Amino acid sequence: MAGSSHGHTPAAWTGVTIAFIGFCVAGAFMVMAEPLGFWAGMVIVVLGGVVGAVMSAMGLGMPKDAHPVHRVTATREPAGAEG
Repeated sequence: MAGSSHGHTPAAWTGVTIAFIGFCVAGAFMVMAEPLGFWAGMVIVVLGGVVGAVMSAMGLGMPKDAHPVHRVTATREPAGAEG
């Protein structure tokens, strides 16, 4: 996956950063035994996913047709077919 630039977009970075902050908030409040703060952190995690999806819909994500998995570049026969 690293060679395909998977997730290297502003939408992905922003969504993951917001979700990471949410996990940190939820973890801190879980240690402090504060359920309301924990659930607030979980809301932030979900917000990260929503922000990432909205940014991707706005064109800040990777287009589906640009992803290497969706491109057909093989023009040779399989190695076993040579003879």
